[in-house]
Amino acid sequence: MRVLLLLASLLMASPLQAAERLNVVASFSILADFVRTIGGDKINLTTLVGPDSDVHVYTPAPADAKRIAEARLVFVNGLGLEGWLPRLVQSSGAKAQVVTASAGIAPLKLGSGADPHAWQSVPNARIYVANITGTLAAADPDDADVFRAQAKAYLEKLEALDREVREAVANIPPERRKVISTHDAFGYFAAEYGIQFIAPLGVSTETEPSARDIATIIGQIKAQKIPAVFLENISDDRLILRIAAETGAKVGGTLVSDGLTGEKGPAPTYIDMVRHNIKALTSALDH
Repeated sequence: MRVLLLLASLLMASPLQAAERLNVVASFSILADFVRTIGGDKINLTTLVGPDSDVHVYTPAPADAKRIAEARLVFVNGLGLEGWLPRLVQSSGAKAQVVTASAGIAPLKLGSGADPHAWQSVPNARIYVANITGTLAAADPDDADVFRAQAKAYLEKLEALDREVREAVANIPPERRKVISTHDAFGYFAAEYGIQFIAPLGVSTETEPSARDIATIIGQIKAQKIPAVFLENISDDRLILRIAAETGAKVGGTLVSDGLTGEKGPAPTYIDMVRHNIKALTSALDH
């Protein structure tokens, strides 16, 4: 009888435990990949801005307010990336804890504000992971060891990835370490790894370059003998293709910047994204 009661209590407990998984929201796909990797099956994760979508110009849907209202934690990048999010949180009436995953990263300046694209440096990604891990562990102490173990394994992969990028850049002749990309998404990558990125757009993909800006960039490509221009997976290609046509610079392919690709794309995870970008850069620049 006692065994039957024990079995009954275990059966009753299991759906309850499943229901106790943390409801977590991440603002966009790159951040969601960090959170998913650390949280695993201990969390229910919702991503607001999905793959191949531009977080800069996102317009929240009514369903997003509901998702935030039901969340315990809302992970955001911060540094001004999600200008639409504070109003969304307020309108949802949420009691969720809003967590800035980039906390502790020294921001680079871009124009009059901070450059939000801090994840483009792999050492910065390690700070994101530490912030996410600490927050999940505090919110769900029973699973803290699981979160820490998954973070430890992931941090080791990020350390190896950082070495991979540095070795790849070291093989590019110094005078060829310069490219044009669609918008200023790669400042942290440039500062960390020593490839110079020049962008016809400002920090946000909302900015339209003027004819003078375009003429300046074309002059710069010719004067500095910039070998390649790159498209981005979230941006309109027409401007970059026009610049390439007018300068003879090679189109080096597509860089993944502010959003991961879908599962069938070249960069469904953060690690895939960094590997895809460094492969595209080295193949265009090292010969």
